[in-house]
Amino acid sequence: MKYQIRIISIIIILLFLSSLSFSQVSLKYNRCASKNAIYEDVYDEESGEVSTVVVESDSHGNASGNQYDLAVDGAFEGETITVLHLYTGEGFDFSLPQAALKEKGFSVYRFMNAPPSPEELKEALDKSCQFWLISSSTQMLTDEHVKVIKEFFDAGHGVYIWGDNDPYYADANFLAEALFEGKMLGNYWGSKVVGLKDKKNNSGLVKNHLITTGLQFVYEGITIAAIQDNQMLKPLIYNSEGNIVAATYESNGKRAILDGGFTRLYVSWDEAGTGRYVKNAATWLSNIERFEGE
Repeated sequence: MKYQIRIISIIIILLFLSSLSFSQVSLKYNRCASKNAIYEDVYDEESGEVSTVVVESDSHGNASGNQYDLAVDGAFEGETITVLHLYTGEGFDFSLPQAALKEKGFSVYRFMNAPPSPEELKEALDKSCQFWLISSSTQMLTDEHVKVIKEFFDAGHGVYIWGDNDPYYADANFLAEALFEGKMLGNYWGSKVVGLKDKKNNSGLVKNHLITTGLQFVYEGITIAAIQDNQMLKPLIYNSEGNIVAATYESNGKRAILDGGFTRLYVSWDEAGTGRYVKNAATWLSNIERFEGE
């Protein structure tokens, strides 16, 4: 009998710890952010009734306000994203995504134009929750750099790999092939806003992924490389020509994004949805479901 009581007590404690962990995670997520819908349910405390209301939208048709981002503002205070920013032409200084990420609490540690030594990169990653690569046209990463990044990735930390039109995916492909056999190719003209992908529309955002929370529309970028078919990757954004421009990897507790349109990060930033997309992507890559409570 005492043995049974102990077993029951242990189960209760485990259930409590599990619910605590979940509540900690949910504190980072916005409770009213409802996937792609531009409607939300409102609870009336006096009547106890729930009514559906139309969410106010911005000029592009996306839900208006940071409360519709995936994460609450400041949720990732103290967390750092290491960015290896190899393409810095056309005035691309990363200031716009950095400001958006700051709203959620992320700080950015950025290497520009050339990679640091593998040892310096490892030191930066040891203090970071995720790694972003913005590729250039020539390969600068070495096998030793990739080894450092792969160890970071295999430990469950998020990786965002950005390329663009041919030939601006040299290091993007070098790293993506090493991590999950990913690859991008081509040069496609974009410069359009795409909506949600459905059976009638072969372009746009994939519905109901955490990254597309609060988004009805997103700017595709100017010039784009297409993500090649890969069973390890799942499409996230189809460009206006129906090619996959961004895809996600999620397996064995690891998360990554491969993206062929880094021009979204500095061209027509406010055209539609880029700020929310960047914040949601960083939130998803933080992989808090795995690391919360450690």
